[in-house]
Amino acid sequence: MPTPPDNRAPGPPPEDRARSPYTGWTRAHWEHTADELLLAVRPYSTPRHALIHLPGPRPSVSGPRSDGLEGHARTFLLAALRVAGAHGADPHGHLPRYAEGLTAGTRHPTGEAELSADDPESWPRPGDIRQAVVESASVALGLRLTRPWLWDALGDATRQRVVDWLLPALGPSPVDNNWWLFGLTVAGFLKDAGIETDRAQTTIDTALARVEDWYLGDGWYSDGPNRSFDHYNAWALHFYPVLHAHLSGDRALLARYGPRLHAQLGHYTRLFDATGAPMPFGRSLTYRFAAAAAPWLGALTGHTPLTPGATRRLASGTLRHFTDRGAPDSEGLLTLGWYGPYPPLVQPYSGPASPYWAAKGFLGLLLPADHPAWTDPEEPLPAETADTVTLAAPPHLLIQSTAADGLVRLHNHGSNHVGPEDDPLYARFAYSTRTGPSHRTPDNHFALVLDGAPTARGPATPAGHGPDWASSTHTPAPGVRVVSATAAHGRTEVRAHLVTGAPPGTPVRQTGWAVTPDGPTAQLHPVHGYDTDVPEADRLPAGPTPFGPAAHTAVLRGRTGGGTSSLFVALASLTAEPAPAPVAHLADVRHSRTEDAAVLQITWQDDGAVTELQLPY
Repeated sequence: MPTPPDNRAPGPPPEDRARSPYTGWTRAHWEHTADELLLAVRPYSTPRHALIHLPGPRPSVSGPRSDGLEGHARTFLLAALRVAGAHGADPHGHLPRYAEGLTAGTRHPTGEAELSADDPESWPRPGDIRQAVVESASVALGLRLTRPWLWDALGDATRQRVVDWLLPALGPSPVDNNWWLFGLTVAGFLKDAGIETDRAQTTIDTALARVEDWYLGDGWYSDGPNRSFDHYNAWALHFYPVLHAHLSGDRALLARYGPRLHAQLGHYTRLFDATGAPMPFGRSLTYRFAAAAAPWLGALTGHTPLTPGATRRLASGTLRHFTDRGAPDSEGLLTLGWYGPYPPLVQPYSGPASPYWAAKGFLGLLLPADHPAWTDPEEPLPAETADTVTLAAPPHLLIQSTAADGLVRLHNHGSNHVGPEDDPLYARFAYSTRTGPSHRTPDNHFALVLDGAPTARGPATPAGHGPDWASSTHTPAPGVRVVSATAAHGRTEVRAHLVTGAPPGTPVRQTGWAVTPDGPTAQLHPVHGYDTDVPEADRLPAGPTPFGPAAHTAVLRGRTGGGTSSLFVALASLTAEPAPAPVAHLADVRHSRTEDAAVLQITWQDDGAVTELQLPY
């Protein structure tokens, strides 16, 4: 159903290229975009605004009622940031609608002690449906941010019903990962409002203690008792504790969590392309510009390595990246995908309103209009200033960026998804801000080919590392061990794999970047172990990726030798530079063997620097 014309905000404000030379955007553009997003969902609201049923290909596993609650809760968080950032000014009347929805969603039908499942506007409760726990955090945070204008204006009976609805979220988390922080967020609001303060404090302490078990240093948390590292570090594991400490005025908590956020941002901000694109790595990518939440939080609390102008350049660049490429769509709605709809990115828990957790990216509206993050001139991103290779040691991720094209690549030697299958969003050896991942032909993948099919990577265990390289091990088949390493310099990558335990003559396959016809240029060149009887790498169709419908990837093929182990080495490159030189000219790779390891000595041709690494048998 199209959005009626009177539900659209006035046209966008003019660009300001003097203050914002990179993006042209100012605070007024953020306010305008927030209003546009909120006005566009209004036609999909139920009559009393408790549920927002957005169009989508299918409901989530939690069902349509839960999805409608999600629509209310996540857009309410956006409305709360918009109105709180304007000190209560609400020219489009966002809050009255959400207040009415809050009342309708938690109402008790006459003569009934419980919420009615038959009432078309009543909310599922956190004690009954797990997804309601997630949404309770957005409701509670929205109430905390808008307390003077919404909560304090509600009647006592409505407030008590809302409290009754929120209280089950104070129990133990039903999922042992970042979900513990949803209870913390509900507890933070209740304590701030003077409700159930002892129980709320216990929930806060319990949640923070559980998350503490997963802190691995240098700003990185695992998302539960596993090795799952992705954007959830920024938009959940740092977001909720640091924001709670800030809103509470708890200096002790902020002194603990603020420096961790600062350290995280030292790595995280290097994952943003000069185009504004965040790295498409990990789950829930449909939250899109929620990726800007942590940089804004650093500015809000003073715990950031970025200057104010670089913070706005990153955040505005990210928001513009998506709004300029079809998100929101022609009706002003966020779809399940990256730019437009893209079903392979959709998780089972994702419903039509899930993308509206992008609301977190508007956290910067809490900064006053005269804050330097809004007034200082934009400054360049790390990816725009110099060629860099940065090791994030706890997750064992190698971040490679090039200033000539602003492109960022991520080499994964330690982050794993917790599911039983290889998840394309976690299991690849490499990701970039302008390619893949492919959900059809595994890109950036090394495999044995057994019975005609490539093996999965499986869990990757971190091994060695240096300033410009990282390595890991995995077991693609019983009795077979692969030690893999990536070294990076400029746009050049050396990809090495030492296979031990495979029968002689076992086929192996190395794929490259999954690029679309209008995307960057990818190269893949054999150095050792692969067939060299073809002048260029073969190509495989990779199918659709978030960047286009028809990607392809280069592929190298080889076979294991007759010894106990076989070494395979290739050079790779991904670049948006015009007419790039062949990657074979960019590095000289020598290999040798010791009693304990295969040794690579790499001489980078642009500056003569040398990298040496070992792959143990």
